[in-house]
Amino acid sequence: MRGGDNRTAELFSYVDLEARVRRNHPLRAIRTIVNEALSALEREFAALYSPIGRPSIPPEKLLRAMLLQAFYSIRSERLLMERLEYDLLFRWFVGIGVDDAVWDHSVFSKNRDRLLEGDIAAKFLAAVLSQPKAKKLLSSDHFSVDGTLIEAWASMKSVKPKDGAGEPPAQGGGRNAEADFHGQKRSNDTHASTTDPDARLYRKGKGKETKLCFIGHGLMENRHGLVVDACLTLADGYAERVAALHMIEPRADRPTAITLGADKAYDTEDFVNELRLMNVTPHVAQNTSGRSSAIDGRTTRHGAMPSASASASASRRRSAGSRR
Repeated sequence: MRGGDNRTAELFSYVDLEARVRRNHPLRAIRTIVNEALSALEREFAALYSPIGRPSIPPEKLLRAMLLQAFYSIRSERLLMERLEYDLLFRWFVGIGVDDAVWDHSVFSKNRDRLLEGDIAAKFLAAVLSQPKAKKLLSSDHFSVDGTLIEAWASMKSVKPKDGAGEPPAQGGGRNAEADFHGQKRSNDTHASTTDPDARLYRKGKGKETKLCFIGHGLMENRHGLVVDACLTLADGYAERVAALHMIEPRADRPTAITLGADKAYDTEDFVNELRLMNVTPHVAQNTSGRSSAIDGRTTRHGAMPSASASASASRRRSAGSRR
């Protein structure tokens, strides 16, 4: 029998949010760990807020919402607030009731910046990693590091000479007037963005376009590939290696050596030597493109990948043996 297409909305609902989320949903386990970590940060939260005045967004709900934004790749606070408006799963995870109003996106951003300035994000990550449920998932012997470009929310049109000289007059009177950059030489020494002065002109490689960027760095343990440390730096040619040394140093303070894996961008003599001084074995991919590698036989003798010529020779020997 076909059911009817009744479109009359119910006035009341008697099913709570807890019952609407299935028992085996991945966010249930995450929420338990997150709530324990947030309880450990009670003193840090109290130090950031005044005891008087109008109540702000609770920092616990703010951090839970930020986690959802990362988990579901929501690109802006405006879209996050829109998702919170209608998604019951999001409301349950953050701790907002069905009838509670969602915050304005600008208020959310302002309160988020307060937490970032108080270094709460790093303390929150440390609180999560210190829990017994998380510790048993982590390796303390083997790590990997990598960096990625994070494009700044600033237009290339905002890049102006630092001394103001040579800047053509604006046309059209609008804030987004036409601009022609052909023939102009711009560098971080002579130019800066007027909307985000910390953003740097940077390109990922030869032939790639230059963008206003920062560099994000992540340190992962190798057992399950979980992030154990992260930071954001200015974009320059040394940032990845400096950040890697900063993140691995506290974990190298132990009697036995640990290992650190990285791609060939980290294959420099100063970086490899610093790791060895810390008692860290560098498992860094060799960069032999027109230069000599800083990775020597101490590392390559342990499971080094054969060269293309060696692989081809071995393949020919196997083929000849099979024909005989």
